Amino acid sequence: MKKRSLAALTAILVVVPLVAAAPGQRARAAESGPGDTARPAESTLVGGVDLDTVTIPELQARMDRGSLSSLRLTRAYLRRIKAVDPRINAVLRTSPTALRQAAASDLRHRLGKSRGPLDGIPVLLKDNVNTHDMPTTAGSLALAGKAPDSDADLVGRLRAAGAVILGKTNLSEWANFRAAKPTSGWSAVGGQTNNPYVLDRNPCGSSSGSAAALAASLAQVAIGTETDGSIVCPAGMNGVVGLKPSLGVVSQSGVVPISAEQDTAGPMARNVIDAALTLSVLGGRDTVRPDGAPSLTDASLTDSAGRPDGLRGKRIGLWRLPSLGAEVDALMTRTAERLTEAGAEVVEVSMPYQERLAELEFPALLSEFHRDIDAYLPTREGPQDLAELIEFNRTHPREQTCFAGQELFEQALAAPPTTDPEYRAMRAELTDLSRRSIDEVMAAHGLDAIASPANPPAWTTDCARGDNDVIPSSTPAAVAGYPSLSVPAGLVGELPVGLLLMAGDRQDAELLSLGAAVEHRLDAWRAPRYLSSTPSGTSR
Repeated sequence: MKKRSLAALTAILVVVPLVAAAPGQRARAAESGPGDTARPAESTLVGGVDLDTVTIPELQARMDRGSLSSLRLTRAYLRRIKAVDPRINAVLRTSPTALRQAAASDLRHRLGKSRGPLDGIPVLLKDNVNTHDMPTTAGSLALAGKAPDSDADLVGRLRAAGAVILGKTNLSEWANFRAAKPTSGWSAVGGQTNNPYVLDRNPCGSSSGSAAALAASLAQVAIGTETDGSIVCPAGMNGVVGLKPSLGVVSQSGVVPISAEQDTAGPMARNVIDAALTLSVLGGRDTVRPDGAPSLTDASLTDSAGRPDGLRGKRIGLWRLPSLGAEVDALMTRTAERLTEAGAEVVEVSMPYQERLAELEFPALLSEFHRDIDAYLPTREGPQDLAELIEFNRTHPREQTCFAGQELFEQALAAPPTTDPEYRAMRAELTDLSRRSIDEVMAAHGLDAIASPANPPAWTTDCARGDNDVIPSSTPAAVAGYPSLSVPAGLVGELPVGLLLMAGDRQDAELLSLGAAVEHRLDAWRAPRYLSSTPSGTSR
């Protein structure tokens, strides 16, 4: 069978009925009722489109017709950042060249030389992704000086595709790999990012700013990064879509590291099609499909993405995770019912080897972080290795205002090197067990994907306590290097919960297609209302 790249997949996705049935056409009736006055008065309308719900294909169609320009779209997002971001503190800085980039895109559109689906589309980058023209800090004052000498590889791909690099987003400092009790969404550079749905609640992390900015419609898409949960948890907790690609699909060159064995950047968006189109740029035309892997036909993709029977015959394993609470479990039951009504077969599964994965993952990451951060720091001004970074934090009081400790840094400094036989055995076992945990369950039940809750309802942000985020659903795919995708499943009270879908190695295309069908069926997205608080019954 002829192989398909992700670029071919997304080209088909653009033309199927998913576009007409995407979030851009969803009714907002569910937003009416008490408390609506808590929503910002700033309009999301620009050029006849609603920024909350418009998709990239819809934007490109308008730009091709000349009824919308990238310049007007970029200005609208910059206005929203100025007006709305003070409530959520998601955007660290905007690019001084954003409007110039947009104007160049408009010229290409007028000349019929558009570079593809991302040409003229405003994109925010998590601030651990190198940009030569803006600081890249990982949230730390230690990197807050001179900008990197060059862009990360993925930024080069975005620029080549004509995307407008709009700015940088806040994150959990050092991607949540510094303190034993971190507070997600906090960094010394950016302060605390808030959840747009309920402002005293946490956005999860570490791609906190990217997810919160998307929920507040401050950009069309954003880039996050994940080692374990850092894309899919904030996506779920902020009611947006987040894809953690298969390891190696997106280059990590120029991204502040934790572990080369697990790190990956990935797209975050308000709908699956925008995430797919962004991945087609980030991953290139030929990196998603492995040699010999089965590919999708036009007809099967169309069925999955847009037609009413798109889920018919799909087999999905439900990993419930009752530890996330009765309300989340009830939402999973309702989700399974909705998918079953659409023709999917949902079977309950358990995931083997999880206790052993939990025992091994953290010690392995400590060794890998020491190796990888020592390789990255000499490319920047400031501390040149982990020991100097630890000393920097000890002598800068602002670094201790929320992430009071740096226990993970200290443990990594003392961890065995990655040449140590004990470490090598640990990583080999991790890779084996994590892959088997997914492969064996999918094979035993003949599954197309495994589903689980992506997150609990957002906890109250509290620096003294730290996070309440023992969320095991992301670990199997994260450690295995397999793809996982969070799509909105619904609300618990006022707080979003995502449905996490995971599949086998390099099944990114299949997972996106299934995710589009699930998104279409659940239709669970609702705009945030920026409430100051919510009753304590939904806190954790």
